[in-house]
Amino acid sequence: MTSDMETDAVRVESSLWIQNKRYRALLSGWYFSWTEVDKKNRDRKTVSVPVSEVIAVEEGQVDIQPQKRVEDTDRDFTLFYVKRNIRSRGQCTSWSLGRTQFCCPSRDLRDQWVGQLRTALKTHSPSRPHRLLVFINPYGGKKRGKQIYHSLVAPLFELAGISSHVVVTDRAHQARDHILKKDLTGFDGVICVGGDGMFSELLHGVIGRTQQEAGISEHDPNAVLQPCDLHIGIIPAGSTDCVCFATVGINDPVTSTLHIIIGDSQPLDVCSVHHHSMLVRYSVSLVGYGFYGDVLAESERHRWMGPVRYDYSGCLMYLCNRSYPGIVEYLPADPQRSSPRDNSRCLSGCHVCAESTERLFPHSDTSSLYSSKLSQYSSESEGEWVRVEGRFRCVSLTCMSSSCPRSPKGLSPSAHLADGTGDLILVRDTNPLGFLTYLHRHTTTQDQFDLPFVEVHRVKAVRFSLPPGEVEEEEDDHEEERGRQSNTEEGPEDPEKHFSHNIDNRKSISQQHLAEWVKGRETANSKKRKKVFLCGPCCSKPPSVSVWNCDGEILPQTEISCRVHGQLVRLFARGIEDGAVPWTCHEGNRNCKARCSLHN
Repeated sequence: MTSDMETDAVRVESSLWIQNKRYRALLSGWYFSWTEVDKKNRDRKTVSVPVSEVIAVEEGQVDIQPQKRVEDTDRDFTLFYVKRNIRSRGQCTSWSLGRTQFCCPSRDLRDQWVGQLRTALKTHSPSRPHRLLVFINPYGGKKRGKQIYHSLVAPLFELAGISSHVVVTDRAHQARDHILKKDLTGFDGVICVGGDGMFSELLHGVIGRTQQEAGISEHDPNAVLQPCDLHIGIIPAGSTDCVCFATVGINDPVTSTLHIIIGDSQPLDVCSVHHHSMLVRYSVSLVGYGFYGDVLAESERHRWMGPVRYDYSGCLMYLCNRSYPGIVEYLPADPQRSSPRDNSRCLSGCHVCAESTERLFPHSDTSSLYSSKLSQYSSESEGEWVRVEGRFRCVSLTCMSSSCPRSPKGLSPSAHLADGTGDLILVRDTNPLGFLTYLHRHTTTQDQFDLPFVEVHRVKAVRFSLPPGEVEEEEDDHEEERGRQSNTEEGPEDPEKHFSHNIDNRKSISQQHLAEWVKGRETANSKKRKKVFLCGPCCSKPPSVSVWNCDGEILPQTEISCRVHGQLVRLFARGIEDGAVPWTCHEGNRNCKARCSLHN
């Protein structure tokens, strides 16, 4: 065994055996690689693993699937690492746990390899989490949250030496309240095992606690919010896992767990939604008015249908052929930096987001980026507002592509995760066929913005208001609905509805009020529905205003203001990998610097 100790890197090299084949193993710099050597001492296929993607190094013959098994042998050690599974073209690569068992000529050599690999792991992966706070939603999705955690996630955490405190939630806002009120000293991150609703609770809890500790009022629309230190991890286990899909590229619990273990860190823009001087919610994916709000409101009436209720409600709302008047004002972002029509994609290592970090935090280094108060908006809020008025099929603001399995490129394919901007999409009133074309293009490679009634703008802030006459009509409708609700008896609460998260109940509308508001909207046209049961909303008088869909939750307010806060939180993720097939060195070039096949 040869060892070359340097100030910046350690180089270790020796012959090792995998089963009955001899390999030349090399630990150099940021990579550990092993090359098969034939009987004539010629190099063949090389496998290279970044040290940062090594999960664990264990003495002996170790396996954790289907359950942990350890056979203590004197000359063996087992390497666990991230293994990429090549999928069909156009699909994101999933991750799994790779395992390779090495045999050394002697126990001393085995001990040297284990020691050097563990030292390199600590040196090159200083930001890995050691203790995590895990929240499990047992009601989300197919109600498999606890099973997913205990069968897939917990064994990997144990292998990587990560301790976790698990909280199984049994009421709404429990995760948010825990983060806001409990002592979080010693935790390196918070993890949600659930869907987008559960993630929203963690998001609001982490942001709220950070602002409380910094003495910043979240209800001030012009406040410069403090970036959050505590990382958030997502283990997908819900009905919708759009945030996970848009930041990782795939909804797979094992892939997300491995991102958490190796300490990946992805900054994320967050949009604050205010009604006058009151914080309503935070959003990371969609704030949508019109069609998307109507679909969500209608789907709430059919929760018994499960996830298919979204398809049913979408078809129903399309047939209703509704449009709504509104006034949209927005603050444009700098078009020289990026554009929603530039056909770029925000992938792992995105240069636009990297440049935005330097722009948003000009006087901080990476290590202290999220540990001091920073005035990132000193010059960002300057600019001239643009006003657009008319009738709209839908008004959407998204801080990410909002991609999902059915729409792989999302609402805005060129949106960025961490550039401090959002994409405003305005779909004006048009004929049904035109709107259907717009919706269909979300599922294809065609440009959904290349339509005469669609416009998209990269913005830093948005305001939405109703024309003067519509404001009075909306207030009259709400007053009438409140009168009808006064004698209405509430039904039993749906267990899944228990996890609808209307955040910040200190000053915002309560969950009970929201349920009454939605129920009142249904009661307003109940008599007409009885007469046209088969057609339902399609044949009833259309409402004068729609509702806002904010990351899958209904907002009771119509007139709102939105502002994008650049890189406000950080996720255990690295963005979507491009899925390119790794380079394999079949000729065994020793000067390839380990850029060859990642795994066999």
